[in-house]
Amino acid sequence: MTTLESVARAERVAGFVSELTGFKAQFDLFRFMRRLTESYGARAFMVMNMPAATSLDIANNSIITNWPADLISEYDQVPLLATSPIMRRLRSSSAPFSFDIDSIVRERDARTTGVAKSLFERFRMIRGAYFPVHDANGARGAISFLGDRAPFSFLEMMELTYLSVHVFNRLAEIRDLDNRTTGTLTDREIDCLNWTAAGKTSVEIAEILNLSEHTINHYLNRATKKLDTVNRTQAVARALRLGLIK
Repeated sequence: MTTLESVARAERVAGFVSELTGFKAQFDLFRFMRRLTESYGARAFMVMNMPAATSLDIANNSIITNWPADLISEYDQVPLLATSPIMRRLRSSSAPFSFDIDSIVRERDARTTGVAKSLFERFRMIRGAYFPVHDANGARGAISFLGDRAPFSFLEMMELTYLSVHVFNRLAEIRDLDNRTTGTLTDREIDCLNWTAAGKTSVEIAEILNLSEHTINHYLNRATKKLDTVNRTQAVARALRLGLIK
């Protein structure tokens, strides 16, 4: 690799890291991870909390992912997580590693070898890499990139290790911000967001809650600011994502 190529790669990675600092929502990170995955020629990514040894499903441990829903569903129906050699490796080591389906299934329980191999081959996720990560509070997780491209090179593994650390830490910061935001919304603000999500106007919400339209607008404007959004539509969308309203 020439010096110019090395500089270009370093600048690209630095650009990715710089971009991460501006994200304020998990959806921003989801779109970023999808783009990052494509830029490295992979098909799918997952950012996950480290599953406990007794955990039986991957769905509840996943934070953000673009794995096909059918893949996750079938993976958990078997279930495959409890006997996963990848999870065993992640729990026992902090080193990133690459794998291919043929080698990894040999480490499986014989009863799940065939179904695991068939499942990942069907979704063309036969090769990839996992990157153990942790946040500032010590919570452990992992980020994976899977697909059917050639194995990641040593340089790509180094780049993705560096980027994974930044992604997981930014995600932890966003989730902490979300948790703090949840605690600052009042019951009235949540009520107004709930009724807005149901399609009610300020006038209609005022009649329902027996308040003035001005007061309803005040609550909604304050909730919009607290949720760091620019309008009611975005405020409702974020409140739904945070589980504040249903």
